[in-house]
Amino acid sequence: MLIHTGLGHIEITPDVIAEIAGYTASSCFGVKGMTVRSVSDGLFHLLRRENLRRGVKVQEAPGGGVTIELHIAVEHGINIASVCRSIITEVRYHVERLTGVDVTNVDVYVESMKAD
Repeated sequence: MLIHTGLGHIEITPDVIAEIAGYTASSCFGVKGMTVRSVSDGLFHLLRRENLRRGVKVQEAPGGGVTIELHIAVEHGINIASVCRSIITEVRYHVERLTGVDVTNVDVYVESMKAD
């Protein structure tokens, strides 16, 4: 993402946006963590804190801004729709506040449920 200002240009890489989105999503109530599909066995695996951006896909939107795709694992027994609405709101707010980039769309994919 390239942002033009009166004083110059600011470039924010998709990795930075993915890191912000991954950290924000994993901090929401009911989220066990970010997930990624393993190429070798085709199963989804929970990511550690240092790899959160691997569960996030960031793309530039056609009209400007970005779209964010999140792959998560949730706790067993929670209302998935409520958790997803919370994640969408929080991720959009924090990415826009910290980067100044418009978030046009946030898609949340619940890949698995984890029991304690």
